[in-house]
Amino acid sequence: MTNSVQPHGRHRAPLPPAQEPAAGVPTPRAPQTPTAATLSHAAAGNTAPSGKPGSTGQPAKQRDAFFDNAKYLAIVLVAMAHSWEPLTDHSRAAEALYMTVYTFHMPAFILISGYFSRSFDMRADRLKRLVTGVAVPYVIFEVAYTFFKRYADDDPTQPISLLDPWYLTWFLVALFVWRLTTPLWKVVRWPVPLALAIAVLATISPDIGDDLDLQRVLQFMPFFVLGLFMKPEYFQLVRRREVRLLSIPVFASALLLAYWAAPRMTSAWFYRRDSAQELGAPWWAGVIMTLALFGCSAVLTACFFAWVPRRKMWFTVLGAGTLYGYLLHGFLAKGSRFWGWFEDYEWMHKPAGEVLVTLVAATVVTLLCTPPVQRMFRFAMEPKMEWAFKRDAAALARERSKASSGAG
Repeated sequence: MTNSVQPHGRHRAPLPPAQEPAAGVPTPRAPQTPTAATLSHAAAGNTAPSGKPGSTGQPAKQRDAFFDNAKYLAIVLVAMAHSWEPLTDHSRAAEALYMTVYTFHMPAFILISGYFSRSFDMRADRLKRLVTGVAVPYVIFEVAYTFFKRYADDDPTQPISLLDPWYLTWFLVALFVWRLTTPLWKVVRWPVPLALAIAVLATISPDIGDDLDLQRVLQFMPFFVLGLFMKPEYFQLVRRREVRLLSIPVFASALLLAYWAAPRMTSAWFYRRDSAQELGAPWWAGVIMTLALFGCSAVLTACFFAWVPRRKMWFTVLGAGTLYGYLLHGFLAKGSRFWGWFEDYEWMHKPAGEVLVTLVAATVVTLLCTPPVQRMFRFAMEPKMEWAFKRDAAALARERSKASSGAG
């Protein structure tokens, strides 16, 4: 962490500007870093432009601890919420906590994704990273999830369909689409209102269907677009002491509202995968819910960022592996349903059991974000695939120039 400030002061150094977007879930990255694999080393120090620690050259910029901390904490909330889902039928308190966390954990994750996609354009190296860091992992995990479901759920007829994302892979499809549309959002006059209008139209359009999970792509898109136009000082603003203090009653009010709403509404609204009509509501309810959820999500996301540490913590290094934790924990989350753990063990539905399940989920996803796991699954998450792409003419010219100057 380069900011030499005290953790609880009112006056802080501004956050560094956004850097190059990383593959998959965006990660603070130094310009021209060739693959996301080198980022697991960058949290510990600088890397050279070649991406190899210890190589000669100009040092790359260090990762920013704030965003790594935010991504790690968000992915822990994702895993915890998935563990609460089977408990919500028997516990109103679990349902209230589930709805509250679902209001902001993915919006926060997506907003960070947009923030670190600000420099994305159609340049060849960035398109390559988009393919190797998003599209290829989508194909690999979609196939892997399908075979897992065939085995674990005893469903040998489960088809492999790249047009119908299963479980967690929808995020990769969405990120691919959102990032490709980044240049468009930069030229329109009112990007966030336009994205919100598209989300509203999607909510009242049941004919969109399930292909590529377009409902989620369109309904979550305003958060990505909002992230595109966030500035470092906006994150600095929510770190003020008065905002942190105000976030406490805001979160408490959200929990109370969720506790009241739990038996009165379906939590499917928070998934954003269906239209209002598909949820049994009139079309105008979709308009209201989309705007209301966007407002609530924005407020709770700001409250979440207010409590994210800015200094380097023990879990900061795990921020580089959040996409690993996100996709890999899905096997255990779904397996626990397929194997009937929550039905066979009644103690899980007791308060002590619910706490234990929460701790287990947080621990598992933490372990899945660690560097050893990243190294083990990098072939699937961050393949280099240099064989699949043409060499960039400018890069080849630079190499020839260096070779000729060295020979001289």
